[in-house]
Amino acid sequence: MNLKEWAASTGVAYITARRQYAAGTLPVPTYRIGRLIMVGEPVTGTSARAGQTVVYARVSSADQKPDLDRQVARVTVWATGRKFGVDRVVTEVSSALNGHRKKFLALLRDPSVTTIVVEHRDRFARFGAEYVEAALTAQGRRLLVVDPAEVDDDLVRDVTEILTALCARLYGRRAAAMRARRAVEAVTESSPA
Repeated sequence: MNLKEWAASTGVAYITARRQYAAGTLPVPTYRIGRLIMVGEPVTGTSARAGQTVVYARVSSADQKPDLDRQVARVTVWATGRKFGVDRVVTEVSSALNGHRKKFLALLRDPSVTTIVVEHRDRFARFGAEYVEAALTAQGRRLLVVDPAEVDDDLVRDVTEILTALCARLYGRRAAAMRARRAVEAVTESSPA
């Protein structure tokens, strides 16, 4: 469990637990995974040849950043509960529709990463997750999904994905046009006539 959950379950204020952690006086063993402080002994991988297990968490926009830590905590607790040693946490703030996510692509390119753990399949890839998963499997790697509950009907899922892509393009274009219009207005208003 993470430090915040431990503090709540023991009746200690989180800020007090945080100070004790910083001072090295917490009465329980702790370790860090990314930005999270976990309570307990770290779970180690089964063997050195097994490769790295990486937790991948992603949110679409900066205003969703608080959910990023909660997402990492949920996935890490799930993975350690199943005796996977989490070697690394990769977090990213980017749309799933963006095909140029640097951390995501670096994770796929890294052959030492043999297991990638995500909360939902769409956190990993909005479209074509099956193909990425098949490619990973062909390389002897795997993708583990914590909550695989998805829409069962393929047609409903396909229509939802298409509508998501169309809306993202429409609103993305509209937002870009608004930003350009505001920039032009700002320059013309501030320049002397």
